Amino acid sequence: MAAARRLKRAAVSQPGFLGLKSNVEPSDLVSSRRKRVNKNKKKNWSKHSDINDVEDFLEDIRHQERTTGGLLSEKPDDTLFFLDVGQTEKAENKEPEPVQGEKGKRRVQRPLRIDLILQHDSKVPPPKNVTAYQQPNAKKLRRIAQKAEQLAAKGVLPRRQKRLLNRRPADKTVKKAEANNNPDREFYSMWGDKEEEVTDPADPWYLQQTGKRVVPRPEKLNQKPSVLPAVEVIAPGGSYNPDFLAHQALLQEAHDVEVQKQKQEDKLQRQLAVRKEDRATEETILHEQVEGLVEDEDEEDAVAPNEDEADSAVAAIAVAEKKTERQRKKEKAEKIKVQLRQASRRQTEQQQQLFQLRSIKSSIKQQELKTKSRRIQRKARQEAQKAQPRRLGKLKFQAQDLEVQLSDELAASLRQLKPEGSILKDRFKSLQKRNLIEPRERAKFKRRLKVKYVEKRAFRQIT
Repeated sequence: MAAARRLKRAAVSQPGFLGLKSNVEPSDLVSSRRKRVNKNKKKNWSKHSDINDVEDFLEDIRHQERTTGGLLSEKPDDTLFFLDVGQTEKAENKEPEPVQGEKGKRRVQRPLRIDLILQHDSKVPPPKNVTAYQQPNAKKLRRIAQKAEQLAAKGVLPRRQKRLLNRRPADKTVKKAEANNNPDREFYSMWGDKEEEVTDPADPWYLQQTGKRVVPRPEKLNQKPSVLPAVEVIAPGGSYNPDFLAHQALLQEAHDVEVQKQKQEDKLQRQLAVRKEDRATEETILHEQVEGLVEDEDEEDAVAPNEDEADSAVAAIAVAEKKTERQRKKEKAEKIKVQLRQASRRQTEQQQQLFQLRSIKSSIKQQELKTKSRRIQRKARQEAQKAQPRRLGKLKFQAQDLEVQLSDELAASLRQLKPEGSILKDRFKSLQKRNLIEPRERAKFKRRLKVKYVEKRAFRQIT
C-alpha cells in the first residue's frame, strides 16, 4: 500500500498531469500527511472546519433573491426563457421616435441617468412591522369568533339575530313617492275620494315601518358632551412676539400650576413621614425587653378594687326585694304628674307662638333666601362642571402642561422660533377634555410564556 501511495504522489507531481476537477491545483494534491485534530473539543470546531462551500451557497441564494426576487430553480421556464421568432416587418420598419432638440438635432428619448439611479433595484420585500398588526384583546376576540362559528355550525343563532328574525315584517306594498317630473306617473286627483287604509293608522309599528311617522330624535343626542371649543386659543402671552405684561401673566399662571403640584407632593411626604412620637427610644426599647418579666405594683393594686366592686354588686342583688303595692301606686302617680306637667308646658309654648308670628315669618324668609342662594350656587356649579372633563373610565384626565417660553428663550424672529409641544398630542388631549373619548394608555402586551434558560452540555465543557 505504501508503494502504491508513493507511485500516486509521483504521478501527480508530474507537470503534464490533469486532474478531474478544473479548480483544483495539482500542487494541492501533493501535500503532506493530514494533520490529525481532536474534533471533540469545541475550540477546534471553527478552527479546523471548512465551511467555505456553505458560505458560497448561502451567498449565491442571497444574490438570486436580490436580483430576481427568488431562486432560479423554483421559477417557471416562461420567466427564464423565451422563444425568439424574429422581428416582424412592422417592428423592423419602425424606428424609435426622434425628439427635436434645442439646436435642431434629432435624438432618441431615453430616461435620465438620475432617474435610473433613484429606481429601486432590490427584489427583496421590506420586513413586516409586527407591532403594527397587534391589537388589544386579540386573543379574546378570536376566541369569541371561533365560538360563534361553532354555534352557527350547530344551528344555534345568537340572541341579537333571533330578535331581528322575530320582529314583525315590514309592509313592502307601500309605494314610494315618485318625482314630479315623471311623465308616466299616475294621475292624482286632489279633490278625489281617498282610499281607506286597510291597516289601522294608529298602530305605531305600522307607521314607523311604512315611513309615515318620523321617529323623534332623542334630546340627549342634541346635547354636546362639553361646552368647550374644539380648538382652544392660548393666552396672548404665548404668541410669537408677546406683550411684556401678557407674557408675565402667562408665566405667573404656569408658576401657580407648578406651586400647586409641589404642595401636593409636600403634603404626601408629610403624610408618609414618621412622627417623632412613633420613633423608638431607649425607654420604650427597655420596656419592651422586660415586659412580662417584672409585674408592676399598679396592676396588683388595681386587682383589689375590682374584687370589692364585684362583691358589692352581688350583695345588692341579694338585698333587692319585691316592691309593695303602695310603692307601685306611688310611682304611677309620680309618672302621671310628670306627663301632665309636660302637656301643660307644651300647651303654653303653643300659645306663646301666637305672639311670635312676626319672628317666625322672618325666619321663614331667611330660610327661603338660603334655599334660593343654594339653588343658584348649585346651578353655577353644574354649569362649571360642564366645562370640566368627566370621569369616563378608570383613568383620570391629566391636563397638559402649559406651553410657555421663558423671557430669555423668546426668539427675535420667526426664523429663530422654536416649536413647542406636539399637534397630535394636543388634539388627543382636546378630545379627552371634551368628553369625546376616555383617558387611556397604550395596551401592554405581556409574554404568554416565560423565557426559559437551558444549560447546554458539551464534551468537557458547560456553556
